[in-house]
Amino acid sequence: PLPLTLGCTVKYSGYLEGSDEPFCTNGNSKFPELMKLGKDITLLGLEISLLTMRKGEAARFVFSPKYAYGPQGCPPLIPPEATVLFEVELLDFLDSADSDAFFELSAEQQDTFPLQKVLEVADTERQFGNYLYQKHNFQAAKDRYKRAFSILGRSPSSEAERCQINTSKLLVLLNLSITYLKLERPARALAYGEKALEIDQRNAKALFRCGQACLCMTQYDRAREFLLRAQHIAPFNPDVNQELKKLAR
Repeated sequence: PLPLTLGCTVKYSGYLEGSDEPFCTNGNSKFPELMKLGKDITLLGLEISLLTMRKGEAARFVFSPKYAYGPQGCPPLIPPEATVLFEVELLDFLDSADSDAFFELSAEQQDTFPLQKVLEVADTERQFGNYLYQKHNFQAAKDRYKRAFSILGRSPSSEAERCQINTSKLLVLLNLSITYLKLERPARALAYGEKALEIDQRNAKALFRCGQACLCMTQYDRAREFLLRAQHIAPFNPDVNQELKKLAR
């Protein structure tokens, strides 16, 4: 069976034999959607072909009717028993198998998992969130980030584990802070920025996010305090300096 948990971003164009014009394409899309094999991509030849490809690879595949549209075709575009050619570029892929399986477990079962596996699952969720964020789907990105954060609350058994957990938490908290800014919910952005500062009080990104959030809420004194702290740590950061200029105006 093909892995239904594999999500791909793919550019593709399908051609009938002897045709210069594609009967289907997403080549005009600047940001192709993430599609899952077996769900969004159901053409057997295309599914099998993608499993042979590496990220960034472009290829051409010729599919016989058995691996394309079969003896019936797909009227009116695809005639019966059609052999088709697909030009494919695999831009990126994410495998959610381990993550999906983990979240199907009970909380008690999740607690028995090794920390390294939990961190891997959290990182997968964060990567999905990053993908959705890049597509400007901020609501769905926020949900992925919160799912990642929800499993990072276990108590560490050593200082090394505490550092690992906090490193993962910090990345997710920074992502949540900026995502809530995009969702025009600055109070939540500030709350997550401050949680990040509890882990690392000298984190310039967290200070910057808190400053942005306060500026959105017209809390100018607090905004200035956060931004000046960020500037002290990262004096040449253009984003911080630009925000301070905005505050001055």
